[in-house]
Amino acid sequence: VIPTDIHAKYPYTDTGEFPAGSRGERHEQLTQVAFIAAKTRKLRLVTSVMVVPHRPAMLTAKILSTIDVLSEGRLTLGIGAGWLQEEFEALQTEDFSARGKVTDEYIAACRALWTQEVPSFAGEYVQFGNVTFAPKPVQSPLPVWVGGESGPALRRTARLGDGWYPIGTNPSFPLDSLERYQAGVARLHGLLTSAGRDPRSVALAYRVQKYGADVPAKAGDGNRRMFGGTPEDIAADLCAMQSLGVAAIDFSFPGATVEDVLAAMRSFRDTILAKV
Repeated sequence: VIPTDIHAKYPYTDTGEFPAGSRGERHEQLTQVAFIAAKTRKLRLVTSVMVVPHRPAMLTAKILSTIDVLSEGRLTLGIGAGWLQEEFEALQTEDFSARGKVTDEYIAACRALWTQEVPSFAGEYVQFGNVTFAPKPVQSPLPVWVGGESGPALRRTARLGDGWYPIGTNPSFPLDSLERYQAGVARLHGLLTSAGRDPRSVALAYRVQKYGADVPAKAGDGNRRMFGGTPEDIAADLCAMQSLGVAAIDFSFPGATVEDVLAAMRSFRDTILAKV
């Protein structure tokens, strides 16, 4: 839900204002994913992102497991801890100030339900036992990509993520040049090594909000800002990211209608992907 009065600072604009265009109709996220799963056969289904504290852990685990089973293992769970305090209050969730701890615990509880034959869990926010949980997800593990660019997001990825899924243009933690993104990956790999995990075991992904000629030529560090310029420039950025080991790049396609969005996707395929 979108509150009518928002005082929280939106992380992904320079002004901190929530985009006016984002106040329109919004379908419930996981219902929409299930609908798309039913209408497709090969498409990878990625939540971008699911705010973990918004739903009870056991219900969330059940919905996601059901989607993974019915889609025959096509779900990737992109997660975030959330930023909009007023939305937490409207949904009557756990306290906004505890959202990081709640996110970690809810994911741990979900994984207990997905993997244990007789699941049980005893945490600060979630406790259960004496339950059965079937069907389990098709994928084992069901991949969890951690969204976010901040230190807490990187540390969460190192603790529990199967992938890192940042947006490139967070003004507070920009990853908009290749050099900045490489530095972020290096920091993540250091955290993974310190946590006793193999950096190669954690997938790299990236979300692009804007691309094309309207994107500024320079990033704040003075280097070229990725995914601006000509189709050839964008294709070169895709190749550079692939060479870094990035497994998935998610683009936002503009359009006022479904037809407009599909047209933008076809144009991207024909003018950019054809050059990769």
